[in-house]
Amino acid sequence: MFTLEIAGKAVAITNADEDQARELFTSEEFREDVKSFTSEGKPLWDGSAAFNVRRASDEEIEAFDDAMAEDEEDWDDEEDGDDEETGIDVMFLVAIDEMDDADEAQDEP
Repeated sequence: MFTLEIAGKAVAITNADEDQARELFTSEEFREDVKSFTSEGKPLWDGSAAFNVRRASDEEIEAFDDAMAEDEEDWDDEEDGDDEETGIDVMFLVAIDEMDDADEAQDEP
């Protein structure tokens, strides 16, 4: 597993291999997304701080595994497996302000 650091702060983790992680985290689409996100009211990325992709720490891996286990339980409840097609998951290690709230509200009947 690999972690993305922005300006020395661990921001996201993925279960992709190293090449896939570097490609994902440095893609223009991911950078644009990260630039639009805020954490605790502050931009996650200022558009210029360095991105560093490194091996994930044991603590980061444990947090990822715990979150994926919870997510898997939720998917089992919903019986929807669309994310299983790619096999690559990304989890943010920082709280993202209102990232999913609007999406979840739109999905509810």
